[in-house]
This record gives sequence, structure tokens and C-alpha cells, in this order.
Amino acid sequence: MNEDQVKGVGEKVKGKINEGIGKVTNDPVQEAKGDAQQVEGEARKNVGDAKEDLKDATDDTAKP
Repeated sequence: MNEDQVKGVGEKVKGKINEGIGKVTNDPVQEAKGDAQQVEGEARKNVGDAKEDLKDATDDTAKP
């Protein structure tokens, strides 16, 4: 797991928390902030996944 994957998952968790707080407090702005954080976190995780896949692919081609 690389840094982007970890930070992406962390951002998704923060987003879930903010979304939940927004729902409980009936605050649509807080809820939207949480949704946006989840999207951002998923995007960052996907970047990390792509980096990891590329690294794995280059490691496989470097082996005899």
C-alpha cells in the first residue's frame, strides 16, 4: 500500500464522518462536504491503486 492509497482511504473515512454529522444535525452543507471528501478520497485511492499496479507491472518485467 502506498501513501496515496492510505491518504485516500483516510479522506473517505473523514467524509463518511462529516456526512453522518450532517445527517444527524440536519446540516446539508456538512453532508455535502462529507460527500465531496468521499469523492476526493476515492479519486486519491484510485491514483494510488494505479501507481501500485504500475509498480507491480514494472517489477514483474524486471524479473528474469
